[in-house]
Amino acid sequence: MSWFFLLDTPKRFGKMEKSKLFVVDLSETKKSGEFKCPKCGLRISPDDQSEDAYTILETIMKEDCLEKLILQCNKCGSKIHLIGFNSSEDQICKN
Repeated sequence: MSWFFLLDTPKRFGKMEKSKLFVVDLSETKKSGEFKCPKCGLRISPDDQSEDAYTILETIMKEDCLEKLILQCNKCGSKIHLIGFNSSEDQICKN
């Protein structure tokens, strides 16, 4: 016999807020790759490896090239899809 529990979170704890989804094209940002969260303005930098500001949720590769990186802002919970890794100057990965 199997037992399972279903928690009805919205009724029990109130209405849950959906996280927002944003797309940031790195080819249109500073060369350092730094940008601000589109919702709350938190500075997100590739140099910050502590995951205090953001969490990497998924890395999407196309062949051997980085196509998209999905982050979550740790301040507001927004999901940010980073694109534009393959700039015209990039000699390793071309579309």
